[in-house]
Amino acid sequence: MSTNTPANDPPRDSLAIEREAADWLARRDGEDWRDADQADFVRWLDADAAHHVAYLRLAAAWRQTGRLQALGAGWQGNGPPPRGYWQAPLATRSEQLLQAMAERPAARGPARKPVWVRAIATAAVLMACIGAGAWGWRAYHQVEITTYRTAMGQVEDLPLADGSQATLASNSQVEVRMSRRTRSVRLLQGEAIFAVAKDPGRPFVVDAGTHQAVAVGTRFSVRRDARDLRVVVTEGIVRLESSPGAGAPQPASLLPADSIALVREGGVLVRSVAPGDAQRLLDWREGVLAFRDTPLAEAAAEFNRYNPRKIVIGDADVGALRIGGSFRWDNAQGFAQLLEAGFPVRADYGAERIVLHSR
Repeated sequence: MSTNTPANDPPRDSLAIEREAADWLARRDGEDWRDADQADFVRWLDADAAHHVAYLRLAAAWRQTGRLQALGAGWQGNGPPPRGYWQAPLATRSEQLLQAMAERPAARGPARKPVWVRAIATAAVLMACIGAGAWGWRAYHQVEITTYRTAMGQVEDLPLADGSQATLASNSQVEVRMSRRTRSVRLLQGEAIFAVAKDPGRPFVVDAGTHQAVAVGTRFSVRRDARDLRVVVTEGIVRLESSPGAGAPQPASLLPADSIALVREGGVLVRSVAPGDAQRLLDWREGVLAFRDTPLAEAAAEFNRYNPRKIVIGDADVGALRIGGSFRWDNAQGFAQLLEAGFPVRADYGAERIVLHSR
């Protein structure tokens, strides 16, 4: 036997791959195909793109070519014989497949290129399709992650990639994740107002630890303190629900416009307020803090969110005083002076803090 390889013969490694593909196709047609066989088959496919090409080509020929259907030994039905119809040994079946592929009549079309040339061309097309599909998948699933943070006393408006708008309060931080299929924000600390662009196919989700606020197109704020969470809705409807993995899930709450939800110690309290009251809670965006029958201790805490010079409550009586009105959050000293003028309050002014006492 001559040891020379004809010029048109495919390389030996291509022949080996095609023979392996024929073996797999013949084995899969058998009746004793098991889960372990499937796992081995998948590993073989994943080992080399050429394995995919060889197997897909043989499988397509088996489905479409009448010459291969004739291997069904008397099969007269439409299409290929059903799985398990071949009774020949595995090695014989795979040899029949390869022989049938080699002997397909030329009358079916113009002269065909050698098998290995067609395999290379098919591989190129397949890899191009895989590349295009992978690019499309990445473009669809690619997530843009951006982190924003404000310093003490800074308020910042942030246009988001989906057309929404976020406003960060003083000393706040968010992580924004945008893709073609998701819109999500993690509120890591502080408070933010969200004016959400309408997109029913991509709900806008603000995750603030144990709970998340979900909206389609609306305006609301989320505030995260050490252990508490507050959601204020001024337009539209927001769904407040437990965050995934945050313990036992709780029933979701629907928050319409002019409603406030407080999450404290795992419980959720929802209340409706008079028109305009919800908006006044967000006036910090304009540099104003609005109070209505608010304990002075709470008002002082609000000022301290925006100022490095802190207001300190010196005794319980002064902290229990209730106040109302609108005040500039960047003028803590002016606020203390107004208290001295109109309430039984005495203030000690220092460089880093203002201590309020009752008198």
